[in-house]
Amino acid sequence: MLLDLVASRKVVFVGGKGGVGKTSIAAALALGRARAGARVLLVSTDPAHSLGHLWGRPVGDEPVRLARSGTAGHVDGLEIDPERTVERHLSAVAGTMRRLLPERMHAPAARHLELARQAPGTHESAVLERVAEAVELGEEAYDLVVFDTAPSGHTLRLLSLPEQLTAWSETLLANRDRSDRFGAAVRGLGGDAETDRDAELRRILVRRRNRFSRLRDVVTDPARTGFVVVLTAEVLPIAETMEVYEKLTGLGVDATALVANRRSPADAGELLARSRKQEDEHLVRLRRQIPDVPLLDVPLLPGDLVGTEALAALADRLGPSSS
Repeated sequence: MLLDLVASRKVVFVGGKGGVGKTSIAAALALGRARAGARVLLVSTDPAHSLGHLWGRPVGDEPVRLARSGTAGHVDGLEIDPERTVERHLSAVAGTMRRLLPERMHAPAARHLELARQAPGTHESAVLERVAEAVELGEEAYDLVVFDTAPSGHTLRLLSLPEQLTAWSETLLANRDRSDRFGAAVRGLGGDAETDRDAELRRILVRRRNRFSRLRDVVTDPARTGFVVVLTAEVLPIAETMEVYEKLTGLGVDATALVANRRSPADAGELLARSRKQEDEHLVRLRRQIPDVPLLDVPLLPGDLVGTEALAALADRLGPSSS
């Protein structure tokens, strides 16, 4: 069952097409592991946050306690705020630029940052910084970090960025090395303010390179990280699941499980029985395409999935954890 499959992981991404129940599965998985004694951080990277609605309490950009289980197990939650993340990201960049650039360049740099605020990639880069921070926080203070992700395309793009940004940072560092050697030759190895600025810039680039490199290593390590793909047994979600699986494989990310959510009962009337039969046919096709990844059924449950009790009932359907 799903809880057993993720019991040894430190990081789990829960993704899939929009509207298939990713948040509910992620929350139930987090609660199930907490009931087994784990300290769990549940993080939403989806701009359309719903953790707060699901748990019936406010959730913001800093960890807040959502549930406690026994003496050690608990779930903390946070919702990455894209606007706050971008603002914090650009403020940090602005402070660095003010330190490193001569005063005459401050005004042009400020104008550049204002343009960058809306530029493609700014949001993704800032959110990725927060994902890296959450993984680092997980290593320090939690047993498991569960990411409730945005719909598939956005998440796959995000998972591809650590490799790209690590390579980009490596290129910048190589260029800085060449520039530093040239500058040192021109200055005769003299120590001055420019040398200090160059050294600080290098430290910043090295820190950024190392952060993205660590995140890449964690995300692509199947012993530490897994990806759970949530779907409903319908044509479009299954087609997207196949695409997600192929892209995860290409990125070197372990597809831990496929979760067919909200399965129709076969014994609750003719209409639902017919739906169940059609779902079975779709899942047979999925099984043929992806034979080696566990495929788990989660039944359609009555009532609204809101609050700890409802999430506990869903966690029961994900199976007892072995640890």
